[in-house]
Amino acid sequence: MAVEVAGSMGAGLLTGSIALLAFGSDSVVELLSAFVVSSHLRGDAAGSEGPGRRASLTTALLLFALIPTIGIGAVYSYFSGLKPEGSLVGVAVALGAVVIMPYLWHEKRKIGRETRCLPLSIDATESATCFLMAVALLSGLLAEYFLGLWWADYLATGVILIFVAREGVESFREAAKG
Repeated sequence: MAVEVAGSMGAGLLTGSIALLAFGSDSVVELLSAFVVSSHLRGDAAGSEGPGRRASLTTALLLFALIPTIGIGAVYSYFSGLKPEGSLVGVAVALGAVVIMPYLWHEKRKIGRETRCLPLSIDATESATCFLMAVALLSGLLAEYFLGLWWADYLATGVILIFVAREGVESFREAAKG
C-alpha cells in the first residue's frame, strides 16, 4: 500500500495527473483506515460495539475529507489549463492495484464476516472500491499515454470522485447501523 501511495503521488506530481493524486490520496486514507482497524482489533479483542463504531466512523470521515480535496484540485487544475501527461509509472501502479485489490477485498471480507468486525468489513469495502478506482485510473492513464487524450485524466478523476463519495456514504451508513 505504501508503494501505491508513493508511486501514484510521485507520478501524479511529476505528470500533473489529478487522477493519480486522487488515487494516491485514497490510498493514504486506506492506510489510515488500516491503522484504525488494526488498533481497534488489538485494543478490543472482545469486539465491543462502541470502539468498533468509532473506528468505522473515523474511516468514513476520512473518506468524506477526500471529496472536496479531489474536487477542488480537479477544478483548479482544469481551469488553470493543466494538461496531464501519460505516465508508465502510473500505469504500473494502477495495474498492480487491479491485480492485488480483489485478493485483499476477498480476504478482508472473509475475516470481517468470521470475526463480525464491522471496521474490517468496511475496510474490505474500501479495497473493492480501490479496485474499481484502479480500473478507472488505468483506463484514463492508458488513454493519455497511448492516445494523447489529456482530458481522460479529468474523466478518470471524476469517476474516482464518484467512487470515493459512494464509499464514504456506504461506510457511514454501515457505521451508523452498528
